[in-house]
Amino acid sequence: MSNVFQYPHVVTQDEIDEQGHANNVVYVGWMQDAAVAHSATLGWTAQRYLDMGKGWVARSHKIEYLRPAFAGDEIIVETRVADMKKVTSKRLYRIVRRHDGELLATAETHWAFINYETGRPTRIPEEIIHGYPLDD
Repeated sequence: MSNVFQYPHVVTQDEIDEQGHANNVVYVGWMQDAAVAHSATLGWTAQRYLDMGKGWVARSHKIEYLRPAFAGDEIIVETRVADMKKVTSKRLYRIVRRHDGELLATAETHWAFINYETGRPTRIPEEIIHGYPLDD
């Protein structure tokens, strides 16, 4: 993936399920944390979106689980924005275990850009489109 942001995380005991590995649901949290951190590094903080009165909501997530993660594993959530359309955007993810480079999961989230007051989709401003590196 080009234009990749890397978000490090250490799997906590609280994220482990009865099968002894990270619960599937926590992967979505890792994805969210990585997306928010990536946006913030580009100057698009939660506060900036609040001040604008507009921002992102998730429409769908797709995750393919390939290998388990365990408590204490250092993982990297790699993410990038794949596209931006009129009111939607797709973000891609790869979740990798640091010490052996094992690919644990691949994922994508489809986001909609909304007006916070109305809750309705609204056009993504040019300053946001140009604020995120996209593939050519």
